[in-house]
Amino acid sequence: MKNISIIGGDLRIVKLADMLKEDGYEVYTYGLEKAQLNAKIEKCNSIEEVTTKADVIVSSIPLTSDEININSPFSSNKIKISEVAQNVKGKTFIAGRIEDELYKKFNDTKVIDLLKREELTVLNTISTAEGAIQIAMEESTKTLHGSKILVMGFGRVSKILSNMLKGIGAEVYCETRTTINCAWIKAYGYKPILLDELDGNLNEFDIIINTIPHVILNKERLSLLKKDCIIIDIASNPGGVDRKAAKEIGVKLIWALSLPGRVAPITSAEFIKETLENILKEIKNN
Repeated sequence: MKNISIIGGDLRIVKLADMLKEDGYEVYTYGLEKAQLNAKIEKCNSIEEVTTKADVIVSSIPLTSDEININSPFSSNKIKISEVAQNVKGKTFIAGRIEDELYKKFNDTKVIDLLKREELTVLNTISTAEGAIQIAMEESTKTLHGSKILVMGFGRVSKILSNMLKGIGAEVYCETRTTINCAWIKAYGYKPILLDELDGNLNEFDIIINTIPHVILNKERLSLLKKDCIIIDIASNPGGVDRKAAKEIGVKLIWALSLPGRVAPITSAEFIKETLENILKEIKNN
């Protein structure tokens, strides 16, 4: 299975296309006409053309931001998901963060969400955590060393991020809903804060980094923050912060989505390629 078609995508997907070509794959693209690609990669002129070239079609991560069009920052054309779905029947369609409602469009198609693959999720936490720290360094007027930093949530990204922050010398606090996680947070050397106790501690922090994809920091909680507190929200839509309230109150909020693609596109492309090759082996063996 050495033919792969690619539709849309950001710089990670551009780098992935080049890597696949270098490894001997025949790569066909649509929606990357503005990208600087390996000259031997064939750029197709239509969705119909690119989807006939291969049985495996790779697309954007995330697939869409408006539920209608595929994310394609390197194209002048809008690429409708419905049109792609009509042309990939009987094939394997691979993209990232595919909402449940969109699966219904892909009848008779094997659809694989890259971001539901454990290996990619774990590897992506590294660049996500580094990206959050980069933003914190750029936006703060203080060193992270010695700063009081609250990490909201205690999942994969939070664990890697908290460890990195501790290594820099930050005073790390982790919010959680469960007493079990409190024990783990203490074991790692951070300071736990239960969600029920959050309100009484919010005025202590210089920086808050949120990883929870539903609103925790509402207007009431935002009003409790120090005036110079910075919030970095790295959670997927809708995020963990009431953005309208933050603007009204004057809280400095950075909503930083898709950090792996922004801060480390080459490394992210390597992770995607590794995951893609695992998927191709599984397809071959089934």
